[in-house]
Amino acid sequence: MDSYALVGERLEEIGFQGQHRSLAGGVFRKLRRHTMAMVGAGIVVLLVFLAVAASWIAPYKPTAIEPDNAFQGPSVQHLLGTDQYGRDIFSRIIYGARSSLSVGIISVSISLVLGTALGLAAGYFLGIVDVVICRLMDILYAFPPVLLALVMIAMFGLGLDKVMLAVGVVFTPQFARVCRGCVLSEREKLYIQAARTVGASHGRILRVHILPNVMAPLIVQASLCMSWAILAEAALSFLGMGTQPPNPSWGQMLNNGRGNIYHSPWEAIWPGLAIMTVVYAFNVFGDGLRDALDPMLRGGR
Repeated sequence: MDSYALVGERLEEIGFQGQHRSLAGGVFRKLRRHTMAMVGAGIVVLLVFLAVAASWIAPYKPTAIEPDNAFQGPSVQHLLGTDQYGRDIFSRIIYGARSSLSVGIISVSISLVLGTALGLAAGYFLGIVDVVICRLMDILYAFPPVLLALVMIAMFGLGLDKVMLAVGVVFTPQFARVCRGCVLSEREKLYIQAARTVGASHGRILRVHILPNVMAPLIVQASLCMSWAILAEAALSFLGMGTQPPNPSWGQMLNNGRGNIYHSPWEAIWPGLAIMTVVYAFNVFGDGLRDALDPMLRGGR
């Protein structure tokens, strides 16, 4: 048993400790040199701060209706103007960040867990397991993402928690395919064959040896999927299937403002800019993270 433990520790060192040291030493330095990635990271940090501190930053309650203040343009009292119900748009934008960030984090976490588990099983066991999982992912891929999310919401009902689950399932195939491709490459390496030779179980090989070595592309995929999840939540809320009134959501605010676009365009402009900025931030940060984690780029291709 002691010799097995020593062999296991040596395999772990061969398998991923060298990669871990390389990542720790190079990723942050390369990210710092990637200007747009740092800009994106700064916007993401600001979004998190706004979402957490919304109750302290917002000057008004996001659901407070004041008909006398309806359709006011940007001013000192209302920095971004008011909507048709007299609600402060600046306050609703800040609180809307909570909905967007919550859906992004939780739905992507669901996709990451489900997709990684399915990808590990498909890429490692192959055979009938691989066929069944891949065909299931193909079926999910056959549906447009928003349509599939709408079908799931129609089945389970309205609510932000249902949106999180629906968006999480929609993006699961992307994580499954990325993970499966990485596992197919990793399972043939010498340290995996050595682990099988000394009698390591499938669970230990997957958990200790393969999973740490396939996390880098999954982390990049998660950062990119955050922007898609925020867009999906905005689209569903725009259609009335996402965040329900009176809780603020950027997509819902766009829907409310489209009917008043000619005489109070700020109702639609500000939430639209918020969505565009956050999606751009996650995209450029994901691109920078991908470049930093790419071993060919780190090697000075």
